[in-house]
Amino acid sequence: MLELFSQLFPGIGTFFAVEPAIALARIGLIVLGFTLAYLGFKRTLEPLIMVPMGIAMIAVNAGMLFLSTGQVGNMFVDPLVSDPAQLVDVMQVNFLQPIYNLTFSNGLIACLVFMGIGARSEISYLLAKPWSSMFLAICAELGTFVTLVVGVEVFGLGPKAAAAIATIGGADGPMVLFSSLMLAPELFVPISIIAYLYLSLTYGGYPFLIKLFIPKKYRGIDMVVEVPEVSRKSKFIFIVAACLVLCLLLPVAAPLIFSFFVGMAVKEADINRYTELLEEGLSYFATFFLGVVLGVLCEASTILNPTVLVILVLGILALAVSAVGGLLGGLVMYWFHKKRGQDFNPVIGIAGVSCVPTTAKLAQHAAMEENPFAMILPVAMGANISGVITSAIAAGIFVSTIHLLG
Repeated sequence: MLELFSQLFPGIGTFFAVEPAIALARIGLIVLGFTLAYLGFKRTLEPLIMVPMGIAMIAVNAGMLFLSTGQVGNMFVDPLVSDPAQLVDVMQVNFLQPIYNLTFSNGLIACLVFMGIGARSEISYLLAKPWSSMFLAICAELGTFVTLVVGVEVFGLGPKAAAAIATIGGADGPMVLFSSLMLAPELFVPISIIAYLYLSLTYGGYPFLIKLFIPKKYRGIDMVVEVPEVSRKSKFIFIVAACLVLCLLLPVAAPLIFSFFVGMAVKEADINRYTELLEEGLSYFATFFLGVVLGVLCEASTILNPTVLVILVLGILALAVSAVGGLLGGLVMYWFHKKRGQDFNPVIGIAGVSCVPTTAKLAQHAAMEENPFAMILPVAMGANISGVITSAIAAGIFVSTIHLLG
């Protein structure tokens, strides 16, 4: 009777054909998927990622069936297949396999997202306070380097694995995808999943860190910010020159560096067709399938990998320490500007964490909670854009030099 039921309703029957831990994990992930999708719907978390990701988590853990080999699996994606002949067969069955192999597992989708970010970025914000922006961005990379040391010395990870996980501290999703592929491809799936789950949780966690580290009397400081009137020609030359220098210094990260700066370049060159393509076309295509593929990768057997617990701990450590580093940098900038008779809101430090534009918006919201007339967003966006560049530099350094540690 049970065998007949399993044949008629394999999605339900597979719960009884796997280990109890796997079955419970599937149920937990279905509940988590609904929660994430609903929180995305409510705008508590980032809807562009969480809605497709949450529904995909539900579908992949509910839609398990008995494969021809007798094993329990799904028809979404197999991230572990690598044999070329087997891959061709799988791509004809699993409907997301071509998306995964041709855009996800080679870093292309990360580059497409970066092009969209570049096309939406305004370099004038960075030029308004360049030294402050760069200083805050460097401070906000603290979590990356602390986590690298903790991963190696405390958890006993290899340098490459620890570095791949540590890039979560840069709070730059595409950069995490790219770095994990280069440094620890065997951990690519769990690192990617956890990175994007945690990046969405910055909406909820970072405001508490802001209130914990920045005194109330400082959070409402208003600033007179004059965004410099820089000609399109000057901005275009700056963008091209910056791309040249960074690609020369960090060729291993050149694909992402190029993707970010070419997005900015077509915007400043006023090529509206390309700007619209990147902003409204490729960017949303990439973001949608990023959420969907990350969701279907949240299959119970993948999540129950013992290494996942280590990544969970190190990921939250990386993001927390980076936030603290940025906020402490904001306090340093406050005192530095105060000695010169200028105002600076230390909350801007959180925007050095390069989750564009989430952390910049969090800084603005924290300031307006204390002073509805405070306007710090332009400076926060400058730190945000500088954070993207800094995270690319950090990832490039890791990929280029981490092999020297053994």
